Amino acid sequence: MLKSISSHSRYYGSFMNIDLARIYLGRTKEAWPNLSHMKAAVSWICRAQDAFGDGGVARSYSLVYNPFFRRKGWTPSYPETTGYIIPTLFKYASLAGDSALFSRAVRMAEWESRVQLENGAVRGGTIDSPPSPAIFNTGQVIFGWLAAYNETGREQFLLSAEKAGEYLVREQDADGAWRKNLSRFATGKIVTYVYNTRTAWALAKLYSADNEIKFLDAAVSNIEFALRQQNSNGWFKDNCLYRPEEPLTHTIAYAIRGILETGLLLREERYIEAAKKAADALLKRQKSDGSLPGTFDDKWESTSTWSCLTGNAQAGIIWGRLYQVTGDRGYLSGLKRINEYLKRVQLLDAKNPDVFGGICGSYPIHGSYGRFEILNWAVKFFIDSLMTENEIADHSMSPASRAL
Repeated sequence: MLKSISSHSRYYGSFMNIDLARIYLGRTKEAWPNLSHMKAAVSWICRAQDAFGDGGVARSYSLVYNPFFRRKGWTPSYPETTGYIIPTLFKYASLAGDSALFSRAVRMAEWESRVQLENGAVRGGTIDSPPSPAIFNTGQVIFGWLAAYNETGREQFLLSAEKAGEYLVREQDADGAWRKNLSRFATGKIVTYVYNTRTAWALAKLYSADNEIKFLDAAVSNIEFALRQQNSNGWFKDNCLYRPEEPLTHTIAYAIRGILETGLLLREERYIEAAKKAADALLKRQKSDGSLPGTFDDKWESTSTWSCLTGNAQAGIIWGRLYQVTGDRGYLSGLKRINEYLKRVQLLDAKNPDVFGGICGSYPIHGSYGRFEILNWAVKFFIDSLMTENEIADHSMSPASRAL
């Protein structure tokens, strides 16, 4: 009882802080050039990596006392999202010509190899949680190991990725779904998650690196399973941790991206068209300020009064990729508008260096996703979305050129 009272007292007392006041009282900002926003976001990622000194990236920065982690401020390093931050940091390091950022990405990959479970899986939750395997997390770190292998040529990274791939193949059901070891932190409401298409994409990339056909077969099997869960209007069933009837824009975008990128890798038009159907539905719901609602039901309607900033950035990337494929300027317009929105809500007025450059889970920040937190994956996808826009501007890609 006393412990509960103390926790509530710390939570509500933590709202009296200058960071929150600045965010709530801040006016809509004039957006800077993309590179300036990217630089601020990358500087936040660097501080998140330095927060615990283990090589991984802190999961988040909580602006108020977080009862789950029992702290305000930085929460422990997170293997899942550190994994897919690695390719982002390598890419930005090349763009900026920054060898220190390159070294940071390598350290992240080395840390991932050190904390990989013996069976090949990546653990669920943050690094301080009791070790337990998680399917989706395992797929996401494969992206990081493959990027590190491509950038450094070091075999240890490919071996870690292959060990993870072997685990995923062993755990996959005959119909292509993953139902075991989804995560001990996941809800039991549904038995599988369609957004594991992003895990399938990781396996397709692994096949591209080592030509092991079992990884390709597993990827295709899961994408086929996912397409059987897609409604005629493009919406996916069983595609959210907590509210499958109205999934997050974040998990919807996960599902779309996995199908789209696997389709592009394999040059499978059926996959690309399925992804396009869902991406088009999102584009039609983009608001006048450039944002998307936080959730969507099976009619592509939303009861959310807040926006999921991670999902916004992911949608921007998808639209950018589809512009690169089709040349349809509607996608490019959607990307630019959503990036302008995200740039205006990036935390750039903060005096606290641990807040500066961050992207919160929701806007307003008390929205249901990542409430009162700056999430490392929101920052990662924001950087990716801006880099996608800049790539398009730099290369003026024709409709016929597919950026793989």
